[in-house]
Amino acid sequence: MRGLTETNLKMVAGDRSFERGRGYLDAVSGVEVGDGWITASVHGTERYEVKLVLEGPGGLSGQCDCPFGLEGNFCKHLVALGLTVLAWPESLPRQREAARERAQDIDGWLSALPKDELLALLRELLGEDRQLRRRLALRAAGARGDFAAVRERIRELLDIRPFAQYGYVAYADARAYADQAGQAVSAIGALTGSGRAADAVVLAREAMKLLAQAVESVDDSDGRLGQVGAGLADAHLDACRAARPDPGELARWLIGQALGEWDDSLTDIDPLDYEDVLGEEGTTVLRKLAVEAWQGNRRGWAEKDLMERLAKAGGDVDAVIAVHAADLAPDGHTHLVIARELELARRLGEALHWAERGIRETRAEDAAAVDTALVDYLCDRYGQADRLVDAVALRRDHFGARRTLLTYQQLRAAARAADCWPAEREDALALLRADAGQRKQGWYGGSVLVDTLLDDKDVDAAWQAATETGAHDRQWLTLADRARATRPADALGVYLRLAEPLTGQTGNAVYEQLVSLLLSIRDCHRRLGSTEEFTAYVTALRSAHKRKRNLMRLMDEHGL
Repeated sequence: MRGLTETNLKMVAGDRSFERGRGYLDAVSGVEVGDGWITASVHGTERYEVKLVLEGPGGLSGQCDCPFGLEGNFCKHLVALGLTVLAWPESLPRQREAARERAQDIDGWLSALPKDELLALLRELLGEDRQLRRRLALRAAGARGDFAAVRERIRELLDIRPFAQYGYVAYADARAYADQAGQAVSAIGALTGSGRAADAVVLAREAMKLLAQAVESVDDSDGRLGQVGAGLADAHLDACRAARPDPGELARWLIGQALGEWDDSLTDIDPLDYEDVLGEEGTTVLRKLAVEAWQGNRRGWAEKDLMERLAKAGGDVDAVIAVHAADLAPDGHTHLVIARELELARRLGEALHWAERGIRETRAEDAAAVDTALVDYLCDRYGQADRLVDAVALRRDHFGARRTLLTYQQLRAAARAADCWPAEREDALALLRADAGQRKQGWYGGSVLVDTLLDDKDVDAAWQAATETGAHDRQWLTLADRARATRPADALGVYLRLAEPLTGQTGNAVYEQLVSLLLSIRDCHRRLGSTEEFTAYVTALRSAHKRKRNLMRLMDEHGL
């Protein structure tokens, strides 16, 4: 029980759920303590069943069937149970021991019952519990080899009609349907365990199709049907390992699953998991069919993915490259993928060749469209090979095509490493000045030239560029902040202009911006020796906006 503390509860639940859980302490009832778990009922909007797991692999965790809990969250009801149990520290060991004794008592009692009494008890329970009755009926059909009965029962378990209104299973009923569908997984697993693995293979495949059809009409927001689908996939694999079906037939079925012959999103069958079942014969058929499918649709995502994974599993790097080379992206990204695969195979010369080819072919189409990651990769490899001039040339071309602050910074870093930045800088700035003269702007509407000069800490040149070619207000604010110490009069003009429109707006965010500008305005006046002028400005501002109480409070806090 050491993992159950208020600190851990708050950590896994979050502040909001933890505080809300405090209000549900009186709603907890029926607490049962076991080995590493605690269960109870918590009465909220409805009665919810909760379970705390104290010794799981991830530490403290829990489940609750409230809507928030069904989404996988540690809810307020779990917090309430945890806090309730923490209030009984002295009784916890005793309750835990009592739970063990109860389990032992029940086991001993059942073991001692004569067969007739045990059967009578079971029949009584079957009369009271419909779900138990259905589960045992399914097991009985399987035990007596009644394939038709088992198949019909599994179809019933996957039928949405008992849960659907107007042909659709709403969220409120989805859990009950998923629980029932899960019984089909158990039944198929039981068939395998009883020596009927071949039947289990057939029924697992049928169940997958039925579940794929059903999910279209179920609100599976909690993903419970996905868990059922994963269970079916595991049950099918287990059955195949036991039954050893025809390798060629299995390979063809797996290809159909992998290439979307029907919707396998719930079961997510992976042909590579069946390698031990397929054997050499089945694997050969699988690879042959995969190649044929890919050759018939080289751009198909499913075909490419399967071919790539099969090639990687077989250690065939050339096949992996062939898959990618058959459908090269126009931005050079596929060239980069190929280069990385070759690098992993220690074929460094070929990797460099593919990266350079990607740059060359993309540049021929649209230099601005080249994948930035490809440029970064190739420049890094040039740096490792001490090909600094080549790295500068690549960065220069990339900057010429993109002309952003980032590409300028990358060119600067490469050119400095090659000891040629002054000349490169002049050429780069010439391009940006030409753009600024044509009013070409960055993504936010400001001049890239101003940003690059600011990044170079050339404030005077940046100010001149902003004056001559225009700048965004964000850039003007940065310029004023950087130049305030040396040109306070110019900075003051910027601050006053930016402050003016804010005086007519309301809202705390606006007030914070305005006060920040007022502090800068005050600093400029102090540097200029005109504090009386600032005092008059602030006095007039206060008089005009005295009803803005939050603004007045914020100004008071900053001595304005």
